[in-house]
Amino acid sequence: MDLLPMLAIATLLIWAFITDLKSQIIPNRLTLPFFVAAFIYHTVANGLTGAGAAALGAAAGFVPLLLLHMAKGIGAGDVKLFGAIGAWTGVLVVLQLMFYAILYAGAIGLLLLLVNRDFGKRVASGVIAIISPAAGWRKPEWLQWAGSGKKFPFMLAVAPAAVTVWSIFNI
Repeated sequence: MDLLPMLAIATLLIWAFITDLKSQIIPNRLTLPFFVAAFIYHTVANGLTGAGAAALGAAAGFVPLLLLHMAKGIGAGDVKLFGAIGAWTGVLVVLQLMFYAILYAGAIGLLLLLVNRDFGKRVASGVIAIISPAAGWRKPEWLQWAGSGKKFPFMLAVAPAAVTVWSIFNI
């Protein structure tokens, strides 16, 4: 993969991670410019073939996660994020990223089940009490999602999935 797409995806993932942890929202004003930039880049670099590849990648990232969103499994921002990533990377990479993100999300879900039991709540609150101030985080700002115990920012699974895909497949 060329340097520009890698930098674009890394930038998009970092911004999405921060906004998702803070507010559990990945805004359109973040995903849309990256989506459009991917189409421009691939069209300029490879003409209509590049535009077609970007469209297929975007669809591969968008459509499966749209189904997951309709089942109330993830937010709409995550769907659009994967569409933008797919436009940059193409079908194969976005599907690999999706696969690993869903695996990591399952593992995080299991951990949340354990943590939200009585013993786990005591351990988790102790860990948060130590980590939050050390990282300069204010609990209401960064960890408001943890209060419900029912959902978590999908970017907690997407970030390690991206590292996995980049390291295993040398992208």
